[in-house]
Amino acid sequence: MGDEGADLAVRQAGPDDHEAVAEFTEDSWPDREVSDYLPRVFPEWVESDGPDQRTFVATVDGTPAGVCQGVLLSDHEAWAQGMRVAPDARGLGLAHRLTDAVFDWAADRGATVCRNLVFSWNVQGLGTSRGVGFEPVTEFRWVHPEPDADADAGAEAEPDHVVADDRPDAAWSYWQRSDANRALRGLTLAPDESWAVRELTRDVLRRAADETRVFAVSTDEGTRAMAYRARDYDSAESGERIAEYGVAAWANHPAARSLFAAIARDAAAVDADRTRVLIPETARAVSDAAAVGVEIGEEPDFVLEADLTGR
Repeated sequence: MGDEGADLAVRQAGPDDHEAVAEFTEDSWPDREVSDYLPRVFPEWVESDGPDQRTFVATVDGTPAGVCQGVLLSDHEAWAQGMRVAPDARGLGLAHRLTDAVFDWAADRGATVCRNLVFSWNVQGLGTSRGVGFEPVTEFRWVHPEPDADADAGAEAEPDHVVADDRPDAAWSYWQRSDANRALRGLTLAPDESWAVRELTRDVLRRAADETRVFAVSTDEGTRAMAYRARDYDSAESGERIAEYGVAAWANHPAARSLFAAIARDAAAVDADRTRVLIPETARAVSDAAAVGVEIGEEPDFVLEADLTGR
């Protein structure tokens, strides 16, 4: 695609755009063994667009050459995902046009902030995000306790720890004063949108207590750890059943050991093959997880945000 005299536009995506989008996202990261999910999910994105979700394509002379989706996660939080531009259309300003479309759409619906996630290894994505108006907010790491119905570290190694799954308000109170809350700027996995983060609220934990699971680990000194299961699902990509936990926060090694044992038991109870648990990317949190023997992801992920109040 040449840029001289090209007709550039952004519009809502439609089903007929799938072939073009799949073509330029088929090999988004050729230097890494990572496949792009966009060719698979694009038809579902278009079909499910509505008041709280909008998928956009940028076109060059009428041909789709860029894509991005905006999602409302709460009454004031938007999420931007799936930003891709065809290699031969880079340098035409399509990323700016797409981001502006998402920002305007979200602001029109009351959002005051829009966030996105970029893998820490994705240097180009980080540069593009900064260039179109996103600022860094926080970073997190995935950890992966092994599902185990017999995980009993909490019962045997920490006999003074009580793990409750019916105390979302206790979990909320601990979250409010935790180091994890401060490091993550209050952000945890969104319950309704995979790979998105939003501000954790008391209502989110109460909903999780009713629909999935919330953990509050306590001693006679009070609550010492918390976590919640955001979702469990069958991965179309890997064929595994995944249990995802929106955040894990703890005060010390014994509390972490009890908390991860509870997560392991819960994951086994929903027949999960694998877990993902979000923790802050801090030296203390990551080294604590290592110290209690939890598998740790190789690299962190970065969260960025844009202020929409001026739009």
